[in-house]
Amino acid sequence: MKLKQLAMAAALALASTGSALAQTVTLKFHTFMSPQSAVWRDMHMAWMDKVEKESGGKIKFERYPAMQLGGTPLNLYDQAKDGVVDVVWTLVGNTPGRMPRTEVFELPFMMTNAEATSRAMWEYVQANAKDEFKDVHLLATHVHGPGVIHTKDKQVKSVADMKGLKMRGPTRLTTNMLKSVGATPVGMPLPQIPDALSKGVIDGCVIPWEVVPAVKVNELTKFHSEFDPKLPALYTTTFVLAMNRAKYDALPPDLKKVIDANSGLETSGWLGKVQEGNDVAGRKSVDASKNSITRLTQADYEAFRKAADPVDDDWVKEMNGKGFDGKKLLESARALIQKQTK
Repeated sequence: MKLKQLAMAAALALASTGSALAQTVTLKFHTFMSPQSAVWRDMHMAWMDKVEKESGGKIKFERYPAMQLGGTPLNLYDQAKDGVVDVVWTLVGNTPGRMPRTEVFELPFMMTNAEATSRAMWEYVQANAKDEFKDVHLLATHVHGPGVIHTKDKQVKSVADMKGLKMRGPTRLTTNMLKSVGATPVGMPLPQIPDALSKGVIDGCVIPWEVVPAVKVNELTKFHSEFDPKLPALYTTTFVLAMNRAKYDALPPDLKKVIDANSGLETSGWLGKVQEGNDVAGRKSVDASKNSITRLTQADYEAFRKAADPVDDDWVKEMNGKGFDGKKLLESARALIQKQTK
């Protein structure tokens, strides 16, 4: 009788395990990018397709670009934290002040290339700022390609040409950089750029080449100014791919493995590489519009860098004021970027 009871219990346990392994999990993915954007097509969709395939169809995504589930881009991180959605892709800068140590990668002239800097960002967060993301399960961190200056009516050929221009910036550190080089910074989410340019709210914006067609900057501006891509970038923006912690914790072991295999250092580097890779097509859209592109010189680079130096100093002081060693954090980020770039 005891042997029969044990056998029955074992059979029930196996059936239960098999049921757990066989279950299908549906995850809601939410972001602000438009469904026509290269980011949505080549990064978000590609990542979800890969996860679905590697899970054998046990993970399914409901896909919601362009804030289709409501709210604004500033709400995305909290939507993942609170379980309103399951996975989000958003800017660190959409939660200003909440991940201050992670923002170090947005300081002027930090980034070498997006793949290396994205890998460095993942390493840095794990070593120095993991607690900043304790409310979610962090899947990946990355940056975009070199930031470029785009203007409606005035060609920027030197740092002096920035003076007085109303320029959109994506995050607080980038708006600080714009102010340091003489512009009047205007912070706003990416989707607001076309309307702001059309109505004259801004004279221009800083965004990477790849996102230009998605927000019609090739149509709404005439002039574009870039630095030599071999030099550290004027700026970049930090992004996170984050999952609701409870949702991740509730996954069966086999599906956790699939998510884990599509998270971390390699996925972070892949996201940065893919995003920067689309800079080529974005730049071609400007060529097709017959707009003017200026390649700023080494001397211009030095002038911009000198003007932007106080942004680094202010960030270090800010970190010191929060009880962190700002200089050490900055040196750590730079060393990791250098390591990954090599």
